[in-house]
Amino acid sequence: MAKNPYRRADHKTRQAREQGYPARSIFKLEEIDQRVQLLRAGMHVLDLGAAPGSWSMYAAKRVGPSGAVLAIDLKVIDNPLGPNVTVVQGDALAIDEEVLGKFAPYDVVLSDMAPNTTGFGQVDELRSAELFMRAVDVAFAMGAENSAFVGKLFMGASFEEARDHLRSRFGKVRVIRPEGTRRRSVETFLVGLGRRPS
Repeated sequence: MAKNPYRRADHKTRQAREQGYPARSIFKLEEIDQRVQLLRAGMHVLDLGAAPGSWSMYAAKRVGPSGAVLAIDLKVIDNPLGPNVTVVQGDALAIDEEVLGKFAPYDVVLSDMAPNTTGFGQVDELRSAELFMRAVDVAFAMGAENSAFVGKLFMGASFEEARDHLRSRFGKVRVIRPEGTRRRSVETFLVGLGRRPS
């Protein structure tokens, strides 16, 4: 069986833990936020596939006590994420008005979701693209006009299709590979700015 290159904690992982975050992914969202001025005080944020909670914790600090974050994941999130974060265990991709509509419409929708990998690159890339596009649909359904979306995507043959899907729903699209991304990783992040009118 091949060794998992991500199993050992690196500098970023240790740095995240020292700052109280459960995962190193915090630094990816932080960089994206700084580059596109994503999050501001008072915003409502939806975090799809939020476990273990680093993105929700960061968003909660950025939107402050006047803002709100809804974190949803199939997995249990045990980490305390902040007083302005509501955690729901459930399907992040099921557009359930009773669940996802709690703080809708959302100013920002986040998705750091990734498929359970198989080790077969093409299969994993296709699954990633499917997850990404479904997350875009949730962001479009639950987002405010001119809202933003950030989603993770594995680079591969479906990249153009996924980017076009995002472009059909958001006025401006940026592709960002944060510095905190591991060198071996195929992941990148697509940012949609300015949700189009329904």
